[in-house]
Formats: sequence, C-alpha cells, structure tokens
Amino acid sequence: MNWDLLFQLVVNGIIVGALYGVVAMSFVLIYKASQVVNFAQGEFLLIGAWACWWLLTTYQIPFVWGFLITLAFMMAFGVILQIVVLRPMIGEPIISVIMVTIGLSIFFQALMKWMFGVFAKPFPPIFETESVSVFGLQVQTVYLMSLIISVIIMAGFGYFFKFSKMGLAMRATAFNQQVAQSLGISVRNVFALSWAISAMVSAVAGVVVGTVNGVSSALSFFGIKVFPAVILGGLDSIVGAVIGGLIVGLLENVAHFFDSQFLNWGNMYEIAPFYVLIIILMIKPYGLFGTKDIERV
Repeated sequence: MNWDLLFQLVVNGIIVGALYGVVAMSFVLIYKASQVVNFAQGEFLLIGAWACWWLLTTYQIPFVWGFLITLAFMMAFGVILQIVVLRPMIGEPIISVIMVTIGLSIFFQALMKWMFGVFAKPFPPIFETESVSVFGLQVQTVYLMSLIISVIIMAGFGYFFKFSKMGLAMRATAFNQQVAQSLGISVRNVFALSWAISAMVSAVAGVVVGTVNGVSSALSFFGIKVFPAVILGGLDSIVGAVIGGLIVGLLENVAHFFDSQFLNWGNMYEIAPFYVLIIILMIKPYGLFGTKDIERV
C-alpha cells in the first residue's frame, strides 16, 4: 500500500473539508434564521470569484485589496438580495421561497455567462511560491491560506453566536420568530444579516477555488458538492456543518485512494459522499447533529 499517497490525500481531504465546512455554514446560517434552503449558494461562490477576478485583472490592484472589496461587495449584495427579492416573500409558503432561490440560481448562472463568457479564466498569480512543504508534503499555498482562513471563520462564527448581541438575536430568531419579535428583535434585520454573512463567506470559498481551478460557471457546482455535508451534519447545526464538511472532504480523498489503488471504478471520488450520506440518513434522518423536528422539503 502506498502510505505516502494516502497521507497526502488525507491532508488534502482535511484542507478541502474545512472549505466545505465554511460553505456548509453559509447554508446553515440562512436556514437557521429563515428556515430557507438557499439553492443559489453555489452561485454566491461564482459571483464572489468573478468579482474578485474582475477587480484584479481590470484595475490591477493588489490581491488583498481586491479580496477585501469583494467581501464588502458581497455583503451589500446579500443585504440587497434579501430586501428586494426575499423580504416580500415573508409569510409565503416555504416551498415558494425555495423555488425563488432556484430561480435566482438559474438567473445568476445566465447573467455570469453573459458577462464573463463560458470559458474558465485563470486568476493572476497571488503567491510567489505555488506550493510549500508541510511535514514533507507539498501543499498548494492557496489551499494552506484557505485552511487558515477557514479556521478563523469557524472560530469567528463560534464567538459570534455565543457572545455577540446580534448572534444571540439570530439564535433567538431561529428558535421562534414570534417570541424574538416580542423581545424587541428585528427579525427583518436578522434575515438581512444572515444573507449578507452567507454571501460574504461563500465568496471566500469562491475566490479560493477559483484561484486554483480558474473561474467559470462550473464553480457553482461546488454548492451542490457541499450539500451532502450540510445534510450529513444536520441542516440546522453550525457544528454539524463543520464536521460534515470535514467528513465529506476526507471521504472523497480516501475513496479516491482506494479506487485508484484497488477498485479502478473511476468515479468513487464523486459518489462516495452520497453513498455514505444515504446510509447515515437511514440511521439518523435528521443528520448527525440536527434537531429531530426539522421539516424537510
């Protein structure tokens, strides 16, 4: 058995899994606040990646500034989207709101293709060295950066929900909107903030993935790949999103190892997380950390 390859893939799985966990938290954040599953989450990644790419290539500004401007843009984008499109849907059946997010997904896909074309475009070089040695393993610098950013975001989420006033307001809203309103919490502001943070965090993942693979409409598929992590961890659990992301990242890479070394089926990297997802949902239909009263649509 090639232990060096297995160790390399496990490390890659942890790094990619952390990124899955960040995007999964974006799903959970919106669901916890508004009970809506956002099927346009992958397009949030795509828009963030294209926005950063456009700033870097058109205005030739340093990556750090382009990245920060992109995050500010995506935060404003999330707020405007919630106010203009989602807020009028408050009180409507949940399936109607979900259909709106599917419509947004299709609309943003078409808009990005119209604006930037259908071919992948590479990011300008960001780091002087493409990869660094970590315990004898070669890891792409951008993925190492993404791991550090992912850990910071996860710690920030933990602090935000446990200690900040707005974080507690969001938890109260997720628990019961009517009770939250009776306590003086603006549910509308909570909804807008959840969409803003979700869009901003998704953009981080979009920029990281776009930096490695180039930016194209295929990047939005990342949102679909993260969905098993969301369901696996529990649709309403931030901790579950992180653990689900790590599990899916590891599963993909370990399955790829056994497929390439022994099975030679050729597609285990893509389908293994879905097989495991089905098995776990048969045992725990609400996910590993989700509450039992989730209404699935």
